[in-house]
Amino acid sequence: MAKEIWDALAMKRALTRITYEIIEHNKGTEDLVLVGIKTRGVYLAQRIHDRIQKLEGVDVPIGQLDITLYRDDRHDASLKQDPVVNNADLGVDVSNKHVVLVDDVLFTGRTIRAAMDAIMDAGRPSSIAVAVLVDRGHRELPIRADFVGKNIPTSSHEQVAVHVEEIDQKDSIELKPLS
Repeated sequence: MAKEIWDALAMKRALTRITYEIIEHNKGTEDLVLVGIKTRGVYLAQRIHDRIQKLEGVDVPIGQLDITLYRDDRHDASLKQDPVVNNADLGVDVSNKHVVLVDDVLFTGRTIRAAMDAIMDAGRPSSIAVAVLVDRGHRELPIRADFVGKNIPTSSHEQVAVHVEEIDQKDSIELKPLS
């Protein structure tokens, strides 16, 4: 049975706090680029973008990234050959920019590692930071988030499910047993 950890209001507050932290860390919005990791990270990045626009009056560039071909835990070796991600796929130029990768859950670190590889193939940013709604631990790689909505300690027998209105018709975070 799923247990709701956060409701829509708590998610909204966390994203607002993360937005302020990103602006403060970057000392404004100059050369800032948001890149959402598909799927739910794209929607969270858009919400952060909208808050920055409302707070700072700046339309920060926003892109999206599908890291499927960059995953090192894919079992089909034929899909790992020469994956290409370019600026057209991202939708933004990341060269000499301060990139903030946005995702819903940070778990093993492999998604973020794959996203950093894809970003580096697209250009050479000045810096890369990571913003996640949930950090659940269990890292397999030395990856950490710079901006975290909530740390949720979990067991390996649990799953964190982030629901976003755009896909799931509700905003919430649930902890549930693995199926």
